[in-house]
Amino acid sequence: MDSWNKDHPDIQVEYVRFVNDDDGNLKLDTALMTGQDIDLFVNYTLSQVNKRIQAGAALDLSEFKDYNIDEKMGPDAKPWQVGGKYYGIPTKKNAFFVALNKDALDKAGLAVPKEWTWDQMREYAMKLKTDTRYGLLQHTEPFVDPIDSVLVKEGYVKADGSSNLDHPLVTKWLTTLNAMMHEDKSTPPLGEQLTSKMPVENEFLGGKAAMLNIGEWLIRSSNDTKTFPRDFKIAFAPVPRLEANQADFINRGGLGDYISINAKSKNKDAAWKFLTWYADGGMAPMAVGGRLPASKDVNQETALNSLLGDKASTYDVESLKYVLYGDKTPTFVRSVPQQVIDLRSQEYEKYFLGSSSIDQAVQNMVKRHNDFLKQQK
Repeated sequence: MDSWNKDHPDIQVEYVRFVNDDDGNLKLDTALMTGQDIDLFVNYTLSQVNKRIQAGAALDLSEFKDYNIDEKMGPDAKPWQVGGKYYGIPTKKNAFFVALNKDALDKAGLAVPKEWTWDQMREYAMKLKTDTRYGLLQHTEPFVDPIDSVLVKEGYVKADGSSNLDHPLVTKWLTTLNAMMHEDKSTPPLGEQLTSKMPVENEFLGGKAAMLNIGEWLIRSSNDTKTFPRDFKIAFAPVPRLEANQADFINRGGLGDYISINAKSKNKDAAWKFLTWYADGGMAPMAVGGRLPASKDVNQETALNSLLGDKASTYDVESLKYVLYGDKTPTFVRSVPQQVIDLRSQEYEKYFLGSSSIDQAVQNMVKRHNDFLKQQK
């Protein structure tokens, strides 16, 4: 913002932060709905984009002819299209990975994985846990990524039009994570994590977990060794798949930070100027905070150097380069409707909390999904 405002005295931009959680997104949606003075806003999932398009809040950018999003951002931009149109520009290269305490790995004689399964991660978590350290922590937001990695490819709906939430690998993921919580005790029970509002990044950086399922935003905290002092090196591994022979595995990733212009903005042209400037390199200072620019106009090596700054020696850089650029696994952007995200999380949370069985959780997800599908006809 400071860079833009200094060079563009005629167009001044103010940044207002919202947190990318349920409360934060509700705050943004309410502001858009009630006509508050918003010109641009960030979307973090395609589900949110669809909802905001339906609400008339996101501008169709095809009215602007001086910027080719596909050419600038490459083929990974295409999944952000809705009905063949862009209602925003994806500005950031997404990376989801497992961060690992490299010192703990070395002590346990474990290699940094380049391709692995959830069963193998469960074994790692068991070997890495101690009386004072969990084997694995993760935010609740990417909990469900293994389900989407299956259903994006297999389909959320079967050929007969019914829900595919009873796919065998959905059950496999549920039972594996539940066993890690309650049998292995290598990852915290969901109830404990929710009630304590566990700051999983802080716990990992404080040495209280050996592995953390997260994304590139970790770097903004792990670089801040004054606030989060640590005495171990961080390595990186791809997010595991559910089965070793899982055909055509897709990992969450692609591009993100999809910035839209408010369809009701009084400053559409000015907003467009700022947005294209930001996408093509104005966001370079954000690399320090873990945001790698997606535009081909930005040198990725320079961005990586900016990302690590003077803390490069505290990372296993080769494994970081692999998860950012070397892993050629195809990626997806979460696009399942928000209603489906909500209903399935409500049901699998009951299972993790011990108030329903695995069969009940799957049956309830399927029933509620089928009810939703009927409503859409």
